[in-house]
Amino acid sequence: MTTTAGPLRVLVAKPGLDGHDRGAKVIARALRDAGVEVIYTGLHQSPEQIVEAAIQEDAAGIGLSVLSGAHLTLFARVIELLARHEASDITLFGGGIIPEGDIPPLERLGVARIFTPGTPTHDVVDWVRTHVGAPSQAGACLEGPAGDRA
Repeated sequence: MTTTAGPLRVLVAKPGLDGHDRGAKVIARALRDAGVEVIYTGLHQSPEQIVEAAIQEDAAGIGLSVLSGAHLTLFARVIELLARHEASDITLFGGGIIPEGDIPPLERLGVARIFTPGTPTHDVVDWVRTHVGAPSQAGACLEGPAGDRA
């Protein structure tokens, strides 16, 4: 479970075998420059490593960057692990090369927002400030494009 006293803390991660991290680093830097405390886990993280790090770092949110096509599996596993660790209050959002048709199933899983390529970084920052760490994330909707620039 998270308790956010002080600056907002967000973990940014690159799950799986995807080795392209430019977008994740751009988003991490934009969030950091906006005053968000960012923990960047680096490349090739397993969902287990990501959830464990988020819990240990007392993160209010997890941002996943997925370009590999494994987004349905990776997001589902992170959601499952958050629930298993009684940490479903950690807001999960993400971005990358994710087809529009896959966004509704991700939303039904509990992913709060998907950012697609071309989204201005200030839109991501504004969304994170408004929605991550907010009292209720249930039913948060996925809106418009945003993203991971590779």
